[in-house]
Amino acid sequence: MNPYATPIVTFSLILGTTITISSNHWIMAWTGLEINTLAIIPLIAKSHHPRAVEAATKYFLTQAAASALVLFSSMTNAWVTGQWDITQMNHPTSCLLLTAAIAIKLGLVPFHFWFPEVLQGSPLMTALLLSTLMKFPPLTLLLLTSKSLNPALLTTMALASAALGGWMGLNQTQTRKILAFSSISHLGWIAIILVYSPKLALLTFYLYAIMTSAVFMALNKIKALNLTMILTSWAKTPVLNATLMLVLLSLAGLPPLTGFMPKWFIIQELTKQEMTPAAMAIAMLSLLSLFFYLRLAYHSTITLPPNSSNHMKQWYTSKSPSTPTAILASLSIFLLPLSPMMHAIV
Repeated sequence: MNPYATPIVTFSLILGTTITISSNHWIMAWTGLEINTLAIIPLIAKSHHPRAVEAATKYFLTQAAASALVLFSSMTNAWVTGQWDITQMNHPTSCLLLTAAIAIKLGLVPFHFWFPEVLQGSPLMTALLLSTLMKFPPLTLLLLTSKSLNPALLTTMALASAALGGWMGLNQTQTRKILAFSSISHLGWIAIILVYSPKLALLTFYLYAIMTSAVFMALNKIKALNLTMILTSWAKTPVLNATLMLVLLSLAGLPPLTGFMPKWFIIQELTKQEMTPAAMAIAMLSLLSLFFYLRLAYHSTITLPPNSSNHMKQWYTSKSPSTPTAILASLSIFLLPLSPMMHAIV
């Protein structure tokens, strides 16, 4: 890539995200989403591999369709109510269209099909952006319109996302696809609580972003694209692999790690809202996700490297983990004692 491309793309991503999350008008929010979409495409396709080009094409088509639906829903609402303000989304059909549009952008079930394929065709650090930063602007729009959304529809989509994210991740061997289905499953947890406690949904997203970033950066460090490559990395980076195991268990939501906090709060809030069956269902469905997190953790630390391997050996130029990885991993593991303070905030 051109040396000027990276700063331009980085600036565009920051600009698009800032415009969307700070706007009150639907047209400005839509503009920010479009800037984000166009900025990430060169990062997806920069390897020029056929799979990367295919991933970029799929991403562009799905995001363009979702953006058109966002624009259509906001225009329909403005036509009926005379309001372009994001928080004044009062027309039922417009709310339905908006929910569908944001679900496409986020990769919620039943609009999830593009997400694992796009992540699989992207480099690890681009996949990190797609799983975290690119989900923030659409999620902000859902939070701003949460009072007008249909709780039953969101709960159904959330439970379906938790179920499918766990189920489809069980037989995957590619780390990016496993993390894609992990993302779909976590989005289910965010969507189910969105209407009842937007602040808690935002906290869940922040913690998910921290944990997922730590996993992606660790995998990028050991250059692990599939489970076999994780198996052979223990001898080269034992400390990083042990840390990766803890972060994966945190992502699964096991106490006493950070990832337990949002699930605990969400189940508590759902019970307060007299949605005990939904709380039980999503808690049981998280066991599906737990299986593939445990399998990743098992591959990263517990098994000994095989004597022979059918993939190319990777050279490691640096033995020590980078500072951002260390900070994110620490946050992913040790934040549970702050639960009372977090609970007071949300």
